[in-house]
Amino acid sequence: MTASADTRKLYQQVASTIMASIANGKYQPGDRLPSERDLAMAFKVSRPTIREAMIALEIRGLAEVRHGSGIYVTDRPPAQAGGGDLDIGAFELTEARRLFEGEAAALAATTITDESLTELEGIIAAMVDENARNGQDWSADRRFHVAIARATRNSAIAQIIESLLDMRHKSPLCAYMLERARRVGMQPRVSEHRRILVALRKRDSKAARNAMRDHLARVIEDVLAATEPEALAGTSPKAVKKRNDYIRRLAI
Repeated sequence: MTASADTRKLYQQVASTIMASIANGKYQPGDRLPSERDLAMAFKVSRPTIREAMIALEIRGLAEVRHGSGIYVTDRPPAQAGGGDLDIGAFELTEARRLFEGEAAALAATTITDESLTELEGIIAAMVDENARNGQDWSADRRFHVAIARATRNSAIAQIIESLLDMRHKSPLCAYMLERARRVGMQPRVSEHRRILVALRKRDSKAARNAMRDHLARVIEDVLAATEPEALAGTSPKAVKKRNDYIRRLAI
């Protein structure tokens, strides 16, 4: 996309442009939208940005996924699709987490106590149990990342990271994307959390930073795979209801 004074998030700019194209008749009800690759090239943005824009259109009731075919303008799009901000998407949020939490892990490696290491070991055990029960709230995952942030002994760092983690549920777009990911089987990767713990136990800042950054890069890859149109096509009634709830919220 060309540089401009538009300060909206990139996914918002893409979604708004496509919404305008639907409104002015460039894309008619039932038309197939261009592929993600074509849109990424046209807008000069990344594939995750296009994915967030497409999901934002879906939440607003303007687009729908058809299995094995692509994303289409809905046959009867809403007369007025809210242009309100869906806030931050999972890709943008995880990118920020990767930046902050990578450095937090590096710092924690120099300050972490034996008690905190024991706490992290217990959290990983809880994560294994949560995954086995197909837990949906990922509470052990949050506890693990918060414990590392607090192990830095810097309250500002801890507050920033806790805020980022809470945004997974407070941002409608992010929550919707992660719910979709969970529905197709995405879970916290225990092996990656153990690698982070090993680096912390060795007090190796470089290894801790790399382990955390690699882990969060894999989260982005997992969300990309889980939100592929083919993965999203089998939309359950519960997911449809959730989408409709978001559409109503946008109208407020």
